[in-house]
Formats: sequence, structure tokens, C-alpha cells
Amino acid sequence: MLTAPRTAKDALAQSAGGDELAFAGIVREHQAMVFSIAYHFLRDRSRAEDLAQDVFLHLHKNLRAIQSPAHLVYWLRKVTGHRCIDEARRQKLRPRVSLTEYLEHAPEPAARFAVADPLLAGVLRRLIARLPERSRMIVILRFQEDMEPAEIAGMLDIPLGTVKSNLHRSLALLRGKLERERKGIAR
Repeated sequence: MLTAPRTAKDALAQSAGGDELAFAGIVREHQAMVFSIAYHFLRDRSRAEDLAQDVFLHLHKNLRAIQSPAHLVYWLRKVTGHRCIDEARRQKLRPRVSLTEYLEHAPEPAARFAVADPLLAGVLRRLIARLPERSRMIVILRFQEDMEPAEIAGMLDIPLGTVKSNLHRSLALLRGKLERERKGIAR
């Protein structure tokens, strides 16, 4: 008789041993995070769902390699990030979702802070979507998932200095574009 896992570590051990109920619990616990990263990067609900499903299938095949609950979160973010970048490169993704459609179908974000100005949030989402793939993933991981630059560097297998300079350049670019948009609106 299978027993419900008491801790995340128990769930990992039971899943690695073939317990599908324990694995389903892991998926339930982490699916919002994986979907949120994919959706905010791809900006397409269907593709984000497919990608998230693919990430969890990959996890199922690699459960024995996961060493702890913290390693699981790291692994999921890393695989999701890499798969998003690969998908965008395959599709040469460009923003295709209108602000209205996005706001109607937006998932619950992983971030814990509400945006005070939804119009500004929409403009920022559109501008972030235009960043190159790696820059976009770095910005999403830093500000959507609240990851530290060192964590992002480890996850994406790039030097910390590259993450920091990429963030600096991306934020400067976003500031400039946002300023130009505001001037265009004020006219």
C-alpha cells in the first residue's frame, strides 16, 4: 500500500521509486512555476502548456538524478529556461499577443507583488518580449522569478559577469524604449 509523502524529500524518493501519486504531487506543486516561466517567455498559452508538459516528462525520466527539493526547483528552472530559448529560436518568436488578450488570459504570476499600473505592465511585457532570447530569459528569471544573478548564471551555464552585463544592457534598453514610448504618448 502506497502512503502519501510527508515531505518534499519523501515525495522525491517515492517518485524515484516509481510512485506515480508522489510524482503527481511534485507536478502539482511546481507546475505553476514552470508554466509561468514558459508563458512569460513564449507569450502563448498553448505553447507554454506543451513546453511545461515536456519539462515534466523529462523530469520523470531523470528523477533519480534529483538530489533534493532545492535541486528539483533549480533543475526545473534550468530545463524550462533552456527549452524556452530553444523553442523561441526554432520559431523565431516575436510578440503576437495583444495587451487585451494577454490580460484576459494571463496566468497567475510567480512573483509576489501586484503591479500598480496595469498599462505600464502591459507596455513592459511587450518591450521585454522584443528582447533577444537569452536577455529575455535573464530578465524574466531575475524579476519574475526573483532569482539572484548568481543563480541565473548557474542555471543558464554562463558566467556571472555575463548575466550582470546582460541585465544592465537590457534594463538600459528597456528604460530607453519606455522613455520613447512615454514621449510618444505625451504628444
